[in-house]
Amino acid sequence: MIFGIRKWPFLPTIIVLAAVAVMVRLGFWQIDRLAEKEELLASYAAAAENPQALSSFPNQPLENLYRRTSLFCDGVTGWIAVAGRNASEQSGYAHVAQCNAEGKFAFDAPGWAQVLVGWSQSTEHPNWDGGQVTGMIGPGGENGWRLVADPPLAGLEANAMPDPGAVPNNHLAYAVQWFFFALTALVIYILALRRRSR
Repeated sequence: MIFGIRKWPFLPTIIVLAAVAVMVRLGFWQIDRLAEKEELLASYAAAAENPQALSSFPNQPLENLYRRTSLFCDGVTGWIAVAGRNASEQSGYAHVAQCNAEGKFAFDAPGWAQVLVGWSQSTEHPNWDGGQVTGMIGPGGENGWRLVADPPLAGLEANAMPDPGAVPNNHLAYAVQWFFFALTALVIYILALRRRSR
């Protein structure tokens, strides 16, 4: 008699143990992801601290986040203003230009790129029609990235630059949650069988 239980039902026990095994496996998977994320964040931090820009805009910008580079905006096809902070951490609006770049990027079938031109306290879009942009590849935008202009353009103030330290790394917390779920499921099942066997 184990844990005060006279008889363990075969099928329910197999199902519970399988579920517990899956949750434990997910916990260890999150631990593996933790190491990968720490390595990725370290590469982001190194890229952000590297003053040397890429020689051209990369074909895989998501793999080059926080790197400095430049691109040429052939023309602005639209604007959006989003809540953002300037380099002095003041609240206001970041002005993002939808730039025409037809045929420029192998990764970008639509042929456009988003450029965060600069910051102001107004939602009114600046008067800027395109041109050469130098800056940092930051997360965000419809493609998962956008180029943050540095220096800012069109008379706008400098936007807060993307910070790799702001990227969350919650994999350890997720691993602990999965292990806790597995233990909870096992304890609840044992308690239920003990009550049933009395």
